[in-house]
Amino acid sequence: MSENMIIESTQEVLPTAVPSELVNNFRECYKLANVFAKSQLIPSQYQNKPENCVIAIDLANRMNVSPMMVMQGLYVVKGKPTWSGQSCMSFIRAKYVSANPVYTGTKGTETRGCYIKAVTSEGDVIEGTEVTIAMAKAEGWMSNSKWKNIPELMLAYRAAAFFARVYCPEVLMGIFIEGEAEDSTRKIEKAPDMFGDANEQP
Repeated sequence: MSENMIIESTQEVLPTAVPSELVNNFRECYKLANVFAKSQLIPSQYQNKPENCVIAIDLANRMNVSPMMVMQGLYVVKGKPTWSGQSCMSFIRAKYVSANPVYTGTKGTETRGCYIKAVTSEGDVIEGTEVTIAMAKAEGWMSNSKWKNIPELMLAYRAAAFFARVYCPEVLMGIFIEGEAEDSTRKIEKAPDMFGDANEQP
C-alpha cells in the first residue's frame, strides 16, 4: 500500500473532531519512518518495517528523546515491547543525575542484593526497592537463565525497574523492562479449593 493510500484511508476513518494537523503530522512521521526503515544502522526489527519505525518515532516524540535512542533501547520479548535495562538506567539518570546501583549482602549467596540510590534536585535522598537473590527465587525469576548466568546485572536491572516505576514512571510509558517480560510468563499455580468441587456429589 502506497503512502498516499494509507493517508487517504486514515483520513476516511478519522472522526471529524480530530484536528487536521494530526493527519499532517502522521504524513511527516510516515515519511521519516520510511527513511529510517531503509537504514542499515538501526536494529533489525526496524529495518524495512516503517510501521515499527512509526511507533518508535511516536514514543520518541512523547518522551522528547531521539528516535534512534528508542530504536536502540526498545525490542520485543515474547510479543511484548521491552526497554533494555541499560535504557532504563539512562532514563533514570536523565532525571536523577546522581542515581547509581548500590549492592548489598554477600556475592554468590541469597543475601546478595541491589537497590538504586539517588539525590533529588532539592537534596533529598531517595532509595528504590532492594532486590535480592532470595527475592528472585521466591518470585520464581530464577527460571530465567539470565538470573543464573549474570545475577549481578539482573539485580541492577530489576532494581532500576522498581525505582523507575515509583520515582519516574512517565519515562517508561508503561513498557516492560528487560527481564520482566520473561519473568512475568512463569506459571502461576492455582490455589487449592478449600471447599471441594461444587459439582462433586457426596
